[in-house]
Amino acid sequence: MNPTIYDVSKLSGVSTATISRAFSNPEQVRESTRRKVFEAAEVLHYSPNAIARAMARQRTDKLAFLICKKDATILDEFYAAICEGIMRETNKSDHQLLISTAADWRQTPSTAQRKQVEGVILGGNAQPDLVSEFQSQHIAVVLVNNRMTGFDLPCVLSDEYGGVRQAIEHLVDRGHRHIGMIAGRFSPFIVGARYNAFLSVTQAHGIRTGTQDIQMCDANVDDAARAAQELLDRPDRPTAVFGVNDVVAAGILKAASRLKLRVPEDVAVVGFDDSAICGMLEPELTSVRINCRRMGELCVERLRALLAGEECPPVTTVPAELHVRGSS
Repeated sequence: MNPTIYDVSKLSGVSTATISRAFSNPEQVRESTRRKVFEAAEVLHYSPNAIARAMARQRTDKLAFLICKKDATILDEFYAAICEGIMRETNKSDHQLLISTAADWRQTPSTAQRKQVEGVILGGNAQPDLVSEFQSQHIAVVLVNNRMTGFDLPCVLSDEYGGVRQAIEHLVDRGHRHIGMIAGRFSPFIVGARYNAFLSVTQAHGIRTGTQDIQMCDANVDDAARAAQELLDRPDRPTAVFGVNDVVAAGILKAASRLKLRVPEDVAVVGFDDSAICGMLEPELTSVRINCRRMGELCVERLRALLAGEECPPVTTVPAELHVRGSS
């Protein structure tokens, strides 16, 4: 038998009229009383959709997008494009949007609940304690450009494997049979996905890639150039190198220039992300384009589904597309 409002009243010690008001107009009910009502309702599993709607109204239909990246700003090109998609989709509804970095958010004195947020999109390398903090406040969470073990959270991803496959097959079609990789350290999930895809695709094409053909570096141009120079300054150097992102690929081009190697005649270079830097380099960089705006739109769709109590797919993947330019 389903619990009724009278069961909630008996457990919470609050009148049925006040319970009804707590769900329909929570701002008219004292916080301590609302807490009693919601706690009793949750214990009894009374109308969870009504609870979610009441909480949403209590938080004034606000969503947040937090960029979880070291030293990030809201002007970060990759996440700015995701943010554009989030804003476009949010503007179709009555939701308001707060935009911040995770670092700035956690430094503010007020909690997420005081900010009246009902749902949050976490972009990038979110930390487990931040996710746990939101979940403890019954705030819906969607991840973008990341997956986390130990949390049952919807995530929106680019097709990392498909993007790497297009990049490597493009190089194979150009006749390359010795392909190296420079892997920059940034998001562990993304780097891991591209690294494993690289190994899988090269193996599928009968290309043996030894440990000496893969170099790790910090995700900046100078360290990528150092790592690439070690790779390319060998008698048996690869004829093509895949950079795990465009910043790393820019470092590969820098190393090739220092070693007087012609691109793409002596060594072909391919990046990933198709950022603005691709058109600034010489030659222009071949790179895998990610549809960041679509990822942002899908994040809002998934967040709305969570808040409405609807089924939400655990993983949503957005196709990636290789854009060929002069570097390959």
